[in-house]
Amino acid sequence: MRVLAAMSGGVDSAVAAARAAEAGHDVTGIHLALSRNPQSYRTGARGCCTIEDSNDARRAADVIGIPFYVWDLSDRFHEDVVEDFLAEYAEGRTPNPCLRCNEKIKFAAVLDRALALGFDAVATGHYAQLRTGPDGLIEMHRAVDMGKDQSYVLGVLTQDQLAHSMFPLGDSPKALVREEAGRRGLSVAAKPDSHDICFISDGDTGGWLAEKLSSEAGPSSINHGGVIVDHESGEVLGEHRGSYRFTIGQRKGLRIGTPAADGKPRFVLDIEPVSGTVTVGPRTALTVDRLTGIKPRWCGSVPAEPLHGTVQLRAHGSEHRAVVRVVSTSGDTGVEIELLDPAEGIAPGQAAVVYDGSRVVGSATISATARVNA
Repeated sequence: MRVLAAMSGGVDSAVAAARAAEAGHDVTGIHLALSRNPQSYRTGARGCCTIEDSNDARRAADVIGIPFYVWDLSDRFHEDVVEDFLAEYAEGRTPNPCLRCNEKIKFAAVLDRALALGFDAVATGHYAQLRTGPDGLIEMHRAVDMGKDQSYVLGVLTQDQLAHSMFPLGDSPKALVREEAGRRGLSVAAKPDSHDICFISDGDTGGWLAEKLSSEAGPSSINHGGVIVDHESGEVLGEHRGSYRFTIGQRKGLRIGTPAADGKPRFVLDIEPVSGTVTVGPRTALTVDRLTGIKPRWCGSVPAEPLHGTVQLRAHGSEHRAVVRVVSTSGDTGVEIELLDPAEGIAPGQAAVVYDGSRVVGSATISATARVNA
């Protein structure tokens, strides 16, 4: 097969490309230039699209012995990922830009271009496994290394996309991948994993949002200040400079001068971006057992009956036993999720990824939550 290997400049994508080439595929490496001004990314940034990363990817391709190109997708990335991230925060939601990047960039824009150029599949360094199910459909399962499993951020992929995807590392523990990189002579063998949001090079998400959303160029729906109120008494406890500075479940940085009656810390429970009201209360009020999801994306067939499985609500979060029902309201399809294992601090905008055992069924964007005994 002709395989396009997406090479981020890290150890995982380098080994994935090497394994694809060793398996006999005709492999071409590409690095995605996602920043409009990559010179603005500081040296040592731990995202995945810095200048150093591009150079590391090129050196890895040379060692593997495959052609290498850089694709400029900065405009598409800015529109579909960065602007979406800003708009979601401005509306009081908490998005995951890695899911959006996989959905819109790596397995849409890149895959579409790859197929148009005659490639059969795109290979990445994600930790997940693909299998052919009894019905002939391609199933995505969790990786062998649960500590590195990335099926959550891949839960937005459709059957057509999975059919043209390769995840060569899904059956390997991360430690062995690093050892293999060393044996292959790849200079990225000991390179630290990327973990920051790639377009926020210093890792200060709050500061970056404040800079972008407090400007006149920010989304028109944002507020530039408001009040912090207690969810039980309605008492105004303080003021803030923008609701986008808060996330559901946040404890630090509230700057409330009045302590709670029981002396326990308060947490952000709700964010109303239009009025700018941020509601805080005790940790117990963060617990939810009902979720509503919109814009579902299914990796295979749509569940016809209520699915008794699990859901994962954060990229590195635990699984929650759940009953998932597909619903239709005014012609729009969504999901209703009953959490048998309640969760804390779940915010609209997060993704709920549905599993049946180790198999990824699909995902949806959380639009509303219900609190126990509310």
